[in-house]
Amino acid sequence: MILKLTLTLIAAVYILLSTYYLPAGRQVLLPTVFADEIEDLQKQINDLSRQRELSIKATTPLEGQLDVLQNQLAQIQASIKNLTANIKEKEKQLNLREEKLVIQQALLEKRVRSYYIRSYLNDPLIVLLSSFESADLFRGLIIQQNVAREDRQIIKSVTSEVVDFLTEKDKLEKDKDRLAVLQIEVDKNAQFLSGEIKKAKQFQSELSSKIAELTARQQAILSAKSGTFTTSVGEVPLADDTAARPDFNPGFSPAFAAFSFGGYTHRNGMSQYGAKGRAEQGQSAEAILAHYYPGANLNKSYGVPSTINVTGYGNVAFEDEYMKRIYEMPNSFPKEALKAQAVAARTYAVRQGGSICPTESCQVYKPQNKGGAWEEAVNETRGWVLEGGANAQYSSTTGGYLNNSGWDTKCRGRNCWTNDAFERLAGSPWFYKGWYRDRSGASCGKSHPWLNTEEMSDILNAWIVYSAGDSTDRISPVDTSCWSGNPFSISEMRDHAASHGGAVSSITDVSVVYSESGVTANVIFATNRGAISLSGADFKTIFNLRAPGYISIKSPLFNMERK
Repeated sequence: MILKLTLTLIAAVYILLSTYYLPAGRQVLLPTVFADEIEDLQKQINDLSRQRELSIKATTPLEGQLDVLQNQLAQIQASIKNLTANIKEKEKQLNLREEKLVIQQALLEKRVRSYYIRSYLNDPLIVLLSSFESADLFRGLIIQQNVAREDRQIIKSVTSEVVDFLTEKDKLEKDKDRLAVLQIEVDKNAQFLSGEIKKAKQFQSELSSKIAELTARQQAILSAKSGTFTTSVGEVPLADDTAARPDFNPGFSPAFAAFSFGGYTHRNGMSQYGAKGRAEQGQSAEAILAHYYPGANLNKSYGVPSTINVTGYGNVAFEDEYMKRIYEMPNSFPKEALKAQAVAARTYAVRQGGSICPTESCQVYKPQNKGGAWEEAVNETRGWVLEGGANAQYSSTTGGYLNNSGWDTKCRGRNCWTNDAFERLAGSPWFYKGWYRDRSGASCGKSHPWLNTEEMSDILNAWIVYSAGDSTDRISPVDTSCWSGNPFSISEMRDHAASHGGAVSSITDVSVVYSESGVTANVIFATNRGAISLSGADFKTIFNLRAPGYISIKSPLFNMERK
């Protein structure tokens, strides 16, 4: 059918070109309904292929990049689907037009044949010879001219429609071929993306395993250096340690040391040394409790349970046995501090729901009455329990700041910290301390918490390596006799840091910035690389991971000393 239309079209075009010309400036415009869309799709495909090549060259597949590629692929597939639907609709329309053109073809052939016949009969001499009257002569000429003009117009119209039809038909076939190529490329990218995502998931799984291994070992270090050294004063305050004080002379200079404000605590509820300091300043137990437990109400006639189950000891009488056998604050502390402690301990026990452990994980309990001032405090606060509030926790020394009540100072703010911090006024040996021993007292060969320039530079180099993600599992103390693993030596750490912008080899100064929220916000070092600033949290982590032996930072509020 298309062949017959083409032959007829050639004949019609010949007639038009030889006897009739289109108006000047008229152009046959080719359909462009799909061209821009396919070109845009091809650009997307090319871009996708380039990204695929980059991803292939990448050493580790990034899931985020794959998500972008997958979204782009989905958009391309949706566009192809819409474009295919448009093509099908266009094919349907062209098929209807083709049926119409079959009918018009017969008319076109008839008109072309008629036109040829009339072109021979249009000679004026023949018309003159065949007409005997002038009226018939002119009438015949006019009729023949009109018929010829009508034939030309019909031929022109049908021919133009056939031209448009064949042009669109040809364009449609080309679009379908190009779509087929695009679909192959899309499918190829789909298969690639599926494989890359699978590899990415596998990589992430392997990475998670490595992180788990890293966490298991390094978290043990962080836990030992940051956690649970002391949570309460206990029976006897820890003796002062001369080497842990800032005025200690390590025998070399420059020397650097991290000094923590407070031991490790949850920083919730009451500070025991803070309560001591407040009592020594004349505050009552009620005032002390009101400060440390904001939002709680003191009920002085609370119906406490008759017994409580103590792990390992069974059920004991709540008031006359359990409360009088708690060893959380020395009898030497002021009476009002002891009374505040008794209320906090009783409230904590009540909130345990009938069962409690006998260690500092809960409250220290011993199977004999403590007696003395503590028993007096228990009797004088019998039935006193805090209701409401955030918690009933307490700890020895928080460094002058608590989560529930803020700055623990006489001015109730940071302006008079540290001089007028109640813990400092109470003489807490943990208020400002350099930590270098573990809980048992072992020091891993260290007699003080001070570091020389090489050791302090090594910690900064560890931060550079850690930030670069370079063999982070090897960032741990070099003292393998105290800690397991395969840590970088100081020289190895320096070499790795050098490959990430330069190693730190000298430090001339250090300063810290404190936050109003009770933490060290930033630590700034003046080094051979220029100023290096770390957040307090990041510095604490890298310091505790890399500092030699058991040297550590216990609190989020700390200072760096230099001498």
